[in-house]
Amino acid sequence: MNMVFRPTPPLTLPSDQDASGRTLGAEELALLAEVINSGTLTVTKGKVAKSFETGFAAMIGAKHAHGCSSGSAAVHCAIAAINPEPGDEIITTSITDMGALSPIVFQGAIPVFADVDPVSGNVTADTIAARLSDRTKAIIVTHLFGNPCDMTAIMELANAKGIPVIEDCAQAFLATHRGTAVGRFGIAGCFSLQQGKHITTGEGGIVVSDDAKFARQIFLFINKAWGYGDANPDHYSLALNYRWSELQGACALGQLPKLPEIVKSRRETAKAMTAELAGVAGIQAPPQGEHDDPVFWKYSLLVDPNVIPGGAVALGKALKEWGIASAPRYIQKPAFRCEVFRDQKTFGNSRWPFTLARPEAVDYSAELFPGTFKYLERVLVLPWNEKYTAEHVEYIAKAIHQCCSALREGTGQ
Repeated sequence: MNMVFRPTPPLTLPSDQDASGRTLGAEELALLAEVINSGTLTVTKGKVAKSFETGFAAMIGAKHAHGCSSGSAAVHCAIAAINPEPGDEIITTSITDMGALSPIVFQGAIPVFADVDPVSGNVTADTIAARLSDRTKAIIVTHLFGNPCDMTAIMELANAKGIPVIEDCAQAFLATHRGTAVGRFGIAGCFSLQQGKHITTGEGGIVVSDDAKFARQIFLFINKAWGYGDANPDHYSLALNYRWSELQGACALGQLPKLPEIVKSRRETAKAMTAELAGVAGIQAPPQGEHDDPVFWKYSLLVDPNVIPGGAVALGKALKEWGIASAPRYIQKPAFRCEVFRDQKTFGNSRWPFTLARPEAVDYSAELFPGTFKYLERVLVLPWNEKYTAEHVEYIAKAIHQCCSALREGTGQ
């Protein structure tokens, strides 16, 4: 049997955690200098962050956009604008970052987890429908890894029930479903500008909406519910300071014109990778719906443990020898198995708002989530960014080919 070849030294891949995988440069520096020289760093008095909001809204075709301090804040603002009553239920996905989940609890609502499609990792109209109740106040969908959910079917369900949809687009800048950018289907789209996203301000977020009244509530929640610009402003309701700064706005504005090319690059290299991996036994490339155009925040493989011994974990370990980082299982366990939900660790020892929950809403039995467990068992997440070249794609593909072959032959342990 042939031993797996390991290059010495391995090829160094660009990383979105530093300049090697980012497009930051002169444009951002010029705008940052402009802000610094103005002496106005707050968005309440500045103009640069507002220019980004206007430009981003125009780029995806939304009527309104408001920047905020993080992607988590973006989701929180949208939930607050929905204005749930304590104990209302918000359906969400079992596979997402905690930043899209904790705001539900902070607004006194109950997160009700829907199962996911075992191939895409996304919620579907069917998995959402299975969790609906007369207490459902909203639905949150996550476009995982930049791959759009089937928003046609989801919106048909939601509209029939009169339930608003919030789209978590943190990983999905410029992804489209049937030619429309994600974030435009529901009442709000929430984006993250965290370090590893398609464009970044280190931390930051932005919320878009076509509904003027809803967008107004988002703006207020970002600003402690203070009515900036009103004739007789007041703090109209309970809200936080989720503002971002002119410095973040300058960094975002400098990157905005680059975003289409960033997305184009990711799509092209991902397409090349999928072609390179065609025919590798036990490996399934990221799915793409007939009407979807994903944007590849990461490149996610499905690894069949029945074909490749050890599955995603073993392959991830083998790729490490090539200098290729990866994340088997992505979030390691379904969100509902995190202590905050499993043990209802919320405010003091009160367990609130879970004390208001229906038993069925907090039933996390494994048999209710077959797609979730199958997906997490098989997914292997590879880093991806706009600085990848044909050489990087070829190198990663070669590594996957050889590591899979070695594992199948029993030499990759």
